[in-house]
Amino acid sequence: MRLLGKLGLAVAACLLGANWAAADTTVKWLHIEANPAQVKIWEEVARSYEASHPGVKVEMQFLENEAYKAKLPTILQSKDRPNIIYSWAGGVLKTQIEAGVLDDITDQVKGYGDSLTPAALAAFTSNGKVYGLPTALSQVGFLCNRELMAKAKVDPAAIKSWDDLLTAVKTLKGAGVTPIVVGGADKWPLHFYWTHLAVRIGGKGAFDAALRGENGGFAGETFQKSGELFKQLVDLQPFQNGFLGFKNPQAVGYFGDGKAAMTLAISTVYHLQRALAADKVGLSEDKICWFDFPVVPGGKGAPTDTLGGITGWLITKGSPKEAVDFLKYFVSKDVQTRLAAGNFIIPVVQGADAGLNNSFMKLIAANLAKSNYHQNFYDQSLGPSVGRVVNDVTAEIAGGSMNPQDAAKAIEAAWKQGN
Repeated sequence: MRLLGKLGLAVAACLLGANWAAADTTVKWLHIEANPAQVKIWEEVARSYEASHPGVKVEMQFLENEAYKAKLPTILQSKDRPNIIYSWAGGVLKTQIEAGVLDDITDQVKGYGDSLTPAALAAFTSNGKVYGLPTALSQVGFLCNRELMAKAKVDPAAIKSWDDLLTAVKTLKGAGVTPIVVGGADKWPLHFYWTHLAVRIGGKGAFDAALRGENGGFAGETFQKSGELFKQLVDLQPFQNGFLGFKNPQAVGYFGDGKAAMTLAISTVYHLQRALAADKVGLSEDKICWFDFPVVPGGKGAPTDTLGGITGWLITKGSPKEAVDFLKYFVSKDVQTRLAAGNFIIPVVQGADAGLNNSFMKLIAANLAKSNYHQNFYDQSLGPSVGRVVNDVTAEIAGGSMNPQDAAKAIEAAWKQGN
């Protein structure tokens, strides 16, 4: 009996130890989301997961977009690195895989991945191995202010070609309206112009050929011409005063404050401008309009080709199994439907688009559904070192310190050096 008592105590101690170990399981989740309304839902989802998984704590951590990009390589080398990190996929993901800082989660998401948009899941897959899960799709285009456009008698629906856009800029300036606001200090918002022009001029074929080093690579005709057309716009001085000193959140808030007629932005800015406006109200749905990036006459890209992101989450090396389990819970039909209903995302889980209840989000979802070529952001797609050069040279074209030809050559040189 004494022996059984000792055994019972030992078993109880083991069980208690197991419970204590479970209670110590913390999933660290690092994100860059600046919209408090969306973060509030994320927090509610995390608390819900904790309630159904006793002993697991989900700890959310925030870093501002640019700080995240700058600090992430160092963070990933730390022993105390987060378990779930934000990702734009592309070449940056490839670099992280090669650095050995990510976990292969293929087996843990087997079957589950069948519920996701195939192209979105493919963005987080390399050599048949899955390293993360997508969460949303986005499109880059022009958000516009109906009242300011009407003040200048500019019809956004009539802006179809690049020349139409240049004419609209001149007309807006003539009416005393700031045509476009941009966060030039962060550089990447400026790269949307150069990149989107390349998509329109050369289509997928030009980009794929440049990756192979054909037709002059990124120094070829398509990419020089995209810089030349961008300079046509820059020469009209379309941006707000001091645009190279504006960070992107400041620029989004400026648009939300009704101080500029347009902003070339990711579709998520539709909602974000409200959170970043001075009055935290921003532009209501009836005051916002949208038009796709204009076509370039003679361009090989289709008008339905889109530029945007496929964003998601990666699992870092050595993370507890609960990190993947929580991620599957987070990227679920129920949560995606809820986020879609709040107009926060274009979902990647099949059936979650039923949550979309707003004409703007439905429009973006329809555009993405029609697109046969969705180009990921160049600064992500080409990897961190080349991406920095893309952003730097487009900012220099905008600032007048580099010509389009030298900009294209600099990108090609960076691509050759890294490949």
